[in-house]
Amino acid sequence: MNDTAVAKRIKQEIEENPVTVFMKGTPMFPQCGFSAAVVQALSLLGAKFKGIDVLTDPPLREGIKEFSNWPTIPQVYVKGEFVGGADIVREMYETGELATFLKDKEIEIAD
Repeated sequence: MNDTAVAKRIKQEIEENPVTVFMKGTPMFPQCGFSAAVVQALSLLGAKFKGIDVLTDPPLREGIKEFSNWPTIPQVYVKGEFVGGADIVREMYETGELATFLKDKEIEIAD
């Protein structure tokens, strides 16, 4: 898979899924603490999201870093917008900003 194919795949995933998490492992079995923290924050809010395991796809693992110009994984996208990684998402969750952001983007969350 070349860079263009990887970028197209990333773009397609982001466009097709309102909330997309490029992560290590899966939502059921995160393979790092940072990915687990993002899954937990989104799950506690009741937000549905698609987790994409970058560990099973090395070109994707590198490609997502180039795509976002962000060096770490996980990476969270909401309605095509890059939100950030674990620290940003965790901080947004703790301050209530994540719930507000998701509602503003018309993502259904638990009340």
